[in-house]
Amino acid sequence: MLSNPGVTHATFVLERSFKAMPSTVFAALSDPAIKRGWYAESDTHEVIQFDSDCRPGGADKLHYRFGEGTPFPGLILANDGAYQDVVPDERIVSTSTMSLDGRAISVSLTTFELLPTELGTDLICTNQVAFFSGSDGPVMREQGWRIQLDNLRKAIESQA
Repeated sequence: MLSNPGVTHATFVLERSFKAMPSTVFAALSDPAIKRGWYAESDTHEVIQFDSDCRPGGADKLHYRFGEGTPFPGLILANDGAYQDVVPDERIVSTSTMSLDGRAISVSLTTFELLPTELGTDLICTNQVAFFSGSDGPVMREQGWRIQLDNLRKAIESQA
């Protein structure tokens, strides 16, 4: 059997419940103006490029330079993706590659499922990732997504 110790595979599933209709949650995930606020902006880095065209075949790009006081000051993180499947108010499926200063660190398949409830919407976020040698790894990536989904909650609550 062939093995490649330079690749680690991981899947993690994060769930959140929102007191908002699926259309509101979908808008926060798909509208570039809203998404930039919860997904791209941070006081730890400078956004160099952000594009999000949420339709099948549309591009999803986030490039930023890490700031001082981070583990990678001055380095550029590039996340280049494409939307594979988009069903308004129901799901978004995308694939992406991530690189750090030009060196590939991972490839991801990310699925957002929106389930209507009596109180609003349940969101299931599934990430399936191949991490390459020298990447952030599954634990850090999952923590990053937990923070992103907390930011998403704030964005949705601010829309109410």
